[in-house]
Amino acid sequence: MSQEVKQLAPEQNPLLASITWDWQKVASDTVNNLDVLASLLDLDSKALASITSNTDFALRVPLPFVARMQPGNLNDPLLLQVLPQKREYSNPAGFSDDPLQEHQYNVRPGLVHKYAGRVLLTAAVSCPINCRYCFRRHFPYESNRLTPKSWAPALQYIAQDESIKEVILSGGEPLFLNDRMLSQLLNEIEMIDHVQMIRIHTRFPVVVPQRLNKALCNRLVSSRCKIAMVLHCNHPNEIDAHMKQCLQTLVSSPVTLLNQSVLLKGVNDNAATLVQLSQKLYDAGVLPYYLHATDPVNGAAHFQVSDTQARSLSETLTNTLPGYLVPALVREVSGKAAKTRLAFER
Repeated sequence: MSQEVKQLAPEQNPLLASITWDWQKVASDTVNNLDVLASLLDLDSKALASITSNTDFALRVPLPFVARMQPGNLNDPLLLQVLPQKREYSNPAGFSDDPLQEHQYNVRPGLVHKYAGRVLLTAAVSCPINCRYCFRRHFPYESNRLTPKSWAPALQYIAQDESIKEVILSGGEPLFLNDRMLSQLLNEIEMIDHVQMIRIHTRFPVVVPQRLNKALCNRLVSSRCKIAMVLHCNHPNEIDAHMKQCLQTLVSSPVTLLNQSVLLKGVNDNAATLVQLSQKLYDAGVLPYYLHATDPVNGAAHFQVSDTQARSLSETLTNTLPGYLVPALVREVSGKAAKTRLAFER
């Protein structure tokens, strides 16, 4: 069954009421203490302590995201995505720190080139939220940290390969770049004539909607390149009136808005939740794009959903929703020329 909770308007939610529209302050002033989280959500401290653990991949969650969690519910689907649990120490066979073997495609600091016609640029290494299933939770960000003074080798690589038509800004979180730095990076990419598309993979507008300020939206709309923003939203409860309000400028612009989700046990591994997610995304002006099988990264085994169940869920979505609301069920496999569509693998 879907686990939707009643959404309050931004001005009615006591957690949101005190939050500034300064996105940088919101993104830096995150909850990183379990006792504070328990207090904000009225959680039983003893019950919380019995399942949680301190790890190197610390708790980090912004208040706008906490505001969408259900108080008193240790199984809230948003809470489970950020809660560091003792189960993370279970690393079964087949799980690793680098499940996609990205190191072998790390052709320049901050640049990954593994698919034809496109490259991935780790534009920023920080993130406003630590999602427990993140496939880059062990990524060597320190050796891939880019600044305006150090991104020249990556941009030169792109400029020298005319087969590269698309640059994907990822991270970390690319929208952690401030407006000036992001605009400078876009300027330099746009000067490479053969680059026609820029894709931004981001969870920022979901967890800190304030990031979609006027300066950012205007810069994206004015780009020479076609811009696609791929959000990362996993559950319908992540979409509230506040997020929809902040998306509106881009909804009515030339920027393409897509979403990719990760299939997570205990979070969204049922058909009702996934159907509702697609419907709420579309209502917010966003098209479902991918439904990812969880990557086998160390620390995320407890989120794993079997391929059999994943295919069954995808089939139910196909039989329930119009085709444009059915995300492609995929897995990323190291060495493959593209993402593998699980529906075609039996």
